[in-house]
Amino acid sequence: MENLNENVSAVEAVLFASGEPIEIKTLCIGLDMTTADFQEVLDALTEKYKVGGGLMLMRYNDSLQICTRPQYMNLIERILQPVRKQTLTQAALETLSVVAYRQPVTRLEIEQMRGVQCDHAIYTLLSHGLIEEVGRKETVGRPILYGTTEGFLRHFALSSLSELPEVLPETEEEKEFTNI
Repeated sequence: MENLNENVSAVEAVLFASGEPIEIKTLCIGLDMTTADFQEVLDALTEKYKVGGGLMLMRYNDSLQICTRPQYMNLIERILQPVRKQTLTQAALETLSVVAYRQPVTRLEIEQMRGVQCDHAIYTLLSHGLIEEVGRKETVGRPILYGTTEGFLRHFALSSLSELPEVLPETEEEKEFTNI
Protein backbone atom coordinates (compact mmCIF):
# COMPACT_ATOMS: atom_id res chain seq x y z
CA MET A 1 0.00 0.00 0.00
CA GLU A 2 2.86 2.37 0.77
CA ASN A 3 4.13 1.99 -2.81
CA LEU A 4 0.65 2.93 -4.12
CA ASN A 5 0.58 6.07 -1.95
CA GLU A 6 4.06 6.99 -3.13
CA ASN A 7 3.07 6.53 -6.79
CA VAL A 8 -0.12 8.58 -6.29
CA SER A 9 1.91 11.37 -4.68
CA ALA A 10 4.50 11.23 -7.47
CA VAL A 11 1.84 11.49 -10.20
CA GLU A 12 0.14 14.30 -8.32
CA ALA A 13 3.44 16.21 -8.07
CA VAL A 14 4.17 15.81 -11.78
CA LEU A 15 0.66 16.91 -12.79
CA PHE A 16 0.78 19.91 -10.47
CA ALA A 17 4.23 21.01 -11.65
CA SER A 18 3.31 20.61 -15.31
CA GLY A 19 0.17 22.71 -15.39
CA GLU A 20 -0.61 21.02 -18.71
CA PRO A 21 -2.16 17.63 -19.48
CA ILE A 22 0.31 14.73 -19.35
CA GLU A 23 -0.27 11.56 -21.34
CA ILE A 24 -0.89 8.47 -19.24
CA LYS A 25 1.71 6.52 -21.23
CA THR A 26 4.31 9.20 -20.31
CA LEU A 27 3.42 8.80 -16.63
CA CYS A 28 3.65 5.00 -16.94
CA ILE A 29 7.11 5.25 -18.49
CA GLY A 30 8.26 7.65 -15.77
CA LEU A 31 6.95 5.38 -13.02
CA ASP A 32 8.23 2.27 -14.79
CA MET A 33 4.85 0.53 -14.72
CA THR A 34 2.37 -0.93 -17.14
CA THR A 35 -0.90 0.79 -17.99
CA ALA A 36 -2.69 -2.00 -16.14
CA ASP A 37 -0.66 -1.29 -12.97
CA PHE A 38 -1.19 2.45 -13.45
CA GLN A 39 -4.96 1.93 -13.33
CA GLU A 40 -4.72 1.37 -9.56
CA VAL A 41 -2.83 4.67 -9.19
CA LEU A 42 -5.40 6.42 -11.38
CA ASP A 43 -8.29 4.99 -9.37
CA ALA A 44 -6.71 6.17 -6.10
CA LEU A 45 -6.00 9.62 -7.52
CA THR A 46 -9.54 9.89 -8.91
CA GLU A 47 -10.96 8.95 -5.52
CA LYS A 48 -8.73 11.50 -3.77
CA TYR A 49 -10.00 14.37 -5.94
CA LYS A 50 -13.65 13.25 -5.80
CA VAL A 51 -13.84 14.43 -2.20
CA GLY A 52 -13.85 18.11 -3.14
CA GLY A 53 -11.47 20.89 -2.33
CA GLY A 54 -10.16 23.54 -4.68
CA LEU A 55 -8.56 21.19 -7.19
CA MET A 56 -9.90 18.47 -9.46
CA LEU A 57 -8.47 15.77 -11.69
CA MET A 58 -9.41 16.12 -15.35
CA ARG A 59 -9.01 13.43 -17.97
CA TYR A 60 -8.80 14.35 -21.66
CA ASN A 61 -8.74 11.25 -23.82
CA ASP A 62 -5.48 9.60 -22.65
CA SER A 63 -4.09 12.55 -20.68
CA LEU A 64 -4.47 13.78 -17.10
CA GLN A 65 -4.32 17.25 -15.58
CA ILE A 66 -4.86 18.79 -12.17
CA CYS A 67 -6.76 22.06 -12.37
CA THR A 68 -8.84 24.36 -10.21
CA ARG A 69 -12.54 23.82 -9.80
CA PRO A 70 -14.62 26.17 -12.00
CA GLN A 71 -16.53 27.66 -9.07
CA TYR A 72 -13.32 29.36 -7.85
CA MET A 73 -12.48 31.05 -11.15
CA ASN A 74 -13.84 34.50 -10.19
CA LEU A 75 -11.99 34.41 -6.86
CA ILE A 76 -8.74 33.37 -8.54
CA GLU A 77 -9.04 36.17 -11.11
CA ARG A 78 -9.90 38.72 -8.43
CA ILE A 79 -6.97 37.77 -6.20
CA LEU A 80 -4.34 37.18 -8.86
CA GLN A 81 -5.46 40.19 -10.91
CA PRO A 82 -4.53 39.03 -14.38
CA VAL A 83 -2.82 41.65 -16.51
CA ARG A 84 -5.34 41.28 -19.32
CA LYS A 85 -8.54 39.34 -19.12
CA GLN A 86 -9.03 37.56 -22.41
CA THR A 87 -12.69 37.58 -23.27
CA LEU A 88 -14.33 36.33 -26.39
CA THR A 89 -16.77 38.47 -28.34
CA GLN A 90 -20.34 37.33 -28.92
CA ALA A 91 -19.41 36.58 -32.54
CA ALA A 92 -16.47 34.41 -31.44
CA LEU A 93 -18.64 32.54 -28.92
CA GLU A 94 -21.32 31.91 -31.53
CA THR A 95 -18.69 30.68 -33.99
CA LEU A 96 -17.15 28.47 -31.30
CA SER A 97 -20.53 26.90 -30.52
CA VAL A 98 -21.10 26.11 -34.20
CA VAL A 99 -17.68 24.45 -34.41
CA ALA A 100 -18.22 22.54 -31.14
CA TYR A 101 -21.59 21.13 -32.17
CA ARG A 102 -21.04 20.66 -35.93
CA GLN A 103 -17.37 19.67 -36.17
CA PRO A 104 -15.65 19.08 -38.44
CA VAL A 105 -17.01 22.19 -40.17
CA THR A 106 -15.80 24.61 -42.85
CA ARG A 107 -15.75 28.41 -42.66
CA LEU A 108 -18.50 28.57 -45.31
CA GLU A 109 -20.72 26.19 -43.31
CA ILE A 110 -20.23 28.35 -40.21
CA GLU A 111 -21.08 31.49 -42.19
CA GLN A 112 -24.19 29.87 -43.64
CA MET A 113 -25.31 28.91 -40.15
CA ARG A 114 -24.59 32.32 -38.59
CA GLY A 115 -25.55 34.42 -41.62
CA VAL A 116 -22.44 36.62 -41.36
CA GLN A 117 -18.76 36.44 -42.24
CA CYS A 118 -16.66 34.81 -39.54
CA ASP A 119 -13.03 35.22 -40.68
CA HIS A 120 -12.10 37.37 -37.67
CA ALA A 121 -13.91 35.10 -35.20
CA ILE A 122 -12.14 32.02 -36.60
CA TYR A 123 -8.78 33.81 -36.40
CA THR A 124 -9.50 34.78 -32.77
CA LEU A 125 -10.48 31.22 -31.82
CA LEU A 126 -7.39 29.81 -33.56
CA SER A 127 -5.12 32.28 -31.75
CA HIS A 128 -6.70 31.39 -28.39
CA GLY A 129 -6.12 27.68 -29.12
CA LEU A 130 -9.83 26.83 -28.83
CA ILE A 131 -10.18 25.50 -32.39
CA GLU A 132 -7.74 24.02 -34.89
CA GLU A 133 -7.56 22.87 -38.48
CA VAL A 134 -8.48 19.19 -38.52
CA GLY A 135 -8.26 18.46 -42.22
CA ARG A 136 -9.66 19.36 -45.62
CA LYS A 137 -13.13 18.63 -46.96
CA GLU A 138 -13.15 16.38 -50.03
CA THR A 139 -14.99 18.83 -52.27
CA VAL A 140 -14.24 21.57 -54.79
CA GLY A 141 -11.51 23.85 -53.42
CA ARG A 142 -10.78 21.47 -50.53
CA PRO A 143 -11.78 23.96 -47.80
CA ILE A 144 -10.26 23.73 -44.32
CA LEU A 145 -12.22 21.80 -41.70
CA TYR A 146 -12.21 23.14 -38.13
CA GLY A 147 -12.71 21.31 -34.84
CA THR A 148 -12.27 22.07 -31.15
CA THR A 149 -9.03 21.43 -29.23
CA GLU A 150 -8.13 20.05 -25.82
CA GLY A 151 -7.69 23.71 -24.89
CA PHE A 152 -11.42 24.15 -25.57
CA LEU A 153 -12.20 21.24 -23.25
CA ARG A 154 -9.94 22.65 -20.53
CA HIS A 155 -11.35 26.17 -20.90
CA PHE A 156 -14.89 24.92 -20.35
CA ALA A 157 -13.90 22.20 -17.82
CA LEU A 158 -15.15 19.36 -20.01
CA SER A 159 -13.67 15.87 -20.23
CA SER A 160 -15.16 15.25 -23.66
CA LEU A 161 -17.55 16.79 -26.18
CA SER A 162 -20.28 14.44 -24.97
CA GLU A 163 -20.55 16.70 -21.89
CA LEU A 164 -21.75 19.64 -23.99
CA PRO A 165 -25.33 20.66 -23.15
CA GLU A 166 -28.01 19.37 -25.49
CA VAL A 167 -29.16 21.74 -28.22
CA LEU A 168 -32.83 22.62 -27.90
CA PRO A 169 -34.93 21.95 -31.00
CA GLU A 170 -35.79 25.01 -33.08
CA THR A 171 -39.24 26.55 -32.74
CA GLU A 172 -41.33 26.97 -35.92
CA GLU A 173 -40.62 30.71 -35.80
CA GLU A 174 -36.85 30.11 -35.67
CA LYS A 175 -37.06 27.63 -38.55
CA GLU A 176 -38.88 30.24 -40.69
CA PHE A 177 -36.26 32.87 -39.79
CA THR A 178 -33.31 30.62 -40.71
CA ASN A 179 -34.93 29.63 -44.03
CA ILE A 180 -35.24 33.24 -45.23
